[in-house]
Amino acid sequence: MDDPRRVTPRTDVVLADPDVQAAVARLGKRIVKQAVDDVLDRCRRGEVDPSHVAAAVVAALPARATSLRAVLNATGVVVHTNLGRAPLSAAAVDALQVAAGATDVELDLVSGRRGRRGRATLAALQAAVPDAGGVHVVNNGAAALALVTCVLASGKNVVIARGELVEIGDGFRIPELLESVGATLREVGTTNRVKLSDYAGAIDAETAFVLKVHPSNFRVEGFTAAVPVRELSGLSVPVVVDIGSGLLAAHPRLPDEPSAGAVLRAGARLVTASGDKLLGGPQCGLLLGERELVERLRTHPFARALRVDKLALAALEATLSGPPTPVAVALASRPEELRRRAERIASELAAYGAVAVESTAAVGGGGAPGVELESAAVSLPAELNDRLRTGTPAVVGYLHGGRLLLDLIALPAIHDPHLVDAVHKAEKGEG
Repeated sequence: MDDPRRVTPRTDVVLADPDVQAAVARLGKRIVKQAVDDVLDRCRRGEVDPSHVAAAVVAALPARATSLRAVLNATGVVVHTNLGRAPLSAAAVDALQVAAGATDVELDLVSGRRGRRGRATLAALQAAVPDAGGVHVVNNGAAALALVTCVLASGKNVVIARGELVEIGDGFRIPELLESVGATLREVGTTNRVKLSDYAGAIDAETAFVLKVHPSNFRVEGFTAAVPVRELSGLSVPVVVDIGSGLLAAHPRLPDEPSAGAVLRAGARLVTASGDKLLGGPQCGLLLGERELVERLRTHPFARALRVDKLALAALEATLSGPPTPVAVALASRPEELRRRAERIASELAAYGAVAVESTAAVGGGGAPGVELESAAVSLPAELNDRLRTGTPAVVGYLHGGRLLLDLIALPAIHDPHLVDAVHKAEKGEG
């Protein structure tokens, strides 16, 4: 029998194969070359037929040139940070296809001259929040607050309630963010209670603004007191409010979540928020408020470092102007319809012990802490958890009471057949 090492084809021969060349055009040489090297090593060990090397290479290649994998979100968390926060609408995904090529992002096609960057996106945002005299977009929510602080409070004081010195995730903390761009914090009140007189007593000639931060990812209950924006707006310095979640208008299922429109009407001079949470758009930071202040922020040199790219501008415009986002659809879902979906899916998976159950979902993404959303789930044996999570498509649910629950509130109905197919493959041990 021939030594496998002697009959293993050369690397350049494999790379010259038409199917492998097509893969190079699709994925790039680095990814394909690594797959070729791996398959040739297996061939030298006698694990791959020398005549099937090219086919083995193609079979080993990923579908796309990204390591990111699509996930079916069955966690019951509508805006799941670990799953990329808000899933984009079909309109936003389509807009990304346009933005991926050459576009008129900074060109007026009629005059042939340079145009205002993101003008259509800003117009859509202005229309969505008519209470804002001016609007601007940066690359994330923390950047929006950092820009406000850098421009208005560098070398000055920012007054903030002690109970609003929050951590915003992954170890990043609001006070450290503000201090990193030159502000000095003046904490007022206690962890659970703050009064208008506390704010008033802390304001002096070096105070740039009062900052109110919505505690969007936790709740303090019991003996508490906070000062509403309307009362703070009567103070002698501007009030800046970070609403966090990006809710632009009041939502009936989220009565305690502040909206940008309501906060501006209450007297806030500036509002900052994220675009990839309750708004349901791409990662970006929103700045809304008085025209003169927003223009001052927009034209500051630091704003260039926080500039949002054309992909986010396109997706945000489509989010604002297009049909309801997946987040909006999830929040508007009716428990009875979710229950019917769960029952249909469970009936198709009955052979695996699937049953439809009621469940409780959450908003997630640092929004509406403590709000429970009525939902429904498919309950399956817990041993399917790892196989579903590592399958294709990946399905992420959660374990409860010794069972795996696949909640449907954050999973568009169009994916129900994919969920069923994933469970079938997991039961059969297929990837």
